[in-house]
Amino acid sequence: MVHNKVSMTVTLRIKEASLLLEFLTLATHCMSGSMENTMETDMVAMMRRAHGHCQDPASVTFSVLSLAMHFHGWLSFIITLYYKDVDITKRLDYSSAIAVLGFSLIVSILRTFDVRVEAARVMVSAPLLALVTTHVLYINFYKLDYGWNMIVCVAMGVAQLFLWARWAVSRHPSNWKLWVVVIASGLAMLLEIYDFPPYGGYFDVHSIWHLATVPLTILWWSFIRDDDEFRTSSLLKKSKTKAK
Repeated sequence: MVHNKVSMTVTLRIKEASLLLEFLTLATHCMSGSMENTMETDMVAMMRRAHGHCQDPASVTFSVLSLAMHFHGWLSFIITLYYKDVDITKRLDYSSAIAVLGFSLIVSILRTFDVRVEAARVMVSAPLLALVTTHVLYINFYKLDYGWNMIVCVAMGVAQLFLWARWAVSRHPSNWKLWVVVIASGLAMLLEIYDFPPYGGYFDVHSIWHLATVPLTILWWSFIRDDDEFRTSSLLKKSKTKAK
């Protein structure tokens, strides 16, 4: 009796495995769109037997959307749980600002002084990355100090403006764009220092600052593209000269 039960169980498991293998094989053809018309009837029968279905684009899209909603719900729950009395957007604003300023300061130092040795790049970047990380941890987990955050941001901003101004005196075909960005950014920075109440309840200094950064960002990326083309052209000329 026990032997018969074991045999029946093994046989059932083999049939289930065979059915699963057959289903996976047909499903693969279904997903790749390579199934023959003569197999459609067998596929439908197999789908019914296995209670499965092909993932059409709409199903995939809605599944991803459902996953996004779960993530949004989880994130909102965490924010509610741990940041009930804290303006989370302000923390994100401060953190992202110092991160961008820190990264751009590193780039300005490396570019202005033409630091190409890898060890020297690390020696320049490591202290600044440590400073940025410490500052982000301080304002997020110790004290959300607007005044101190402003001092750090302005110091980093002014430092890199002077560095880019020094580099802009080079014979670069698009250095005028960099000069405009440097001067305009310096003037726009005053908007962050001298604050005033929102005009009409909508426009304050901070909003005007963000508005001013739009054209400056466009001009900055235009300079980056020009600089990339200029450096590439210079490297090609040097390689051709060496080849001769």
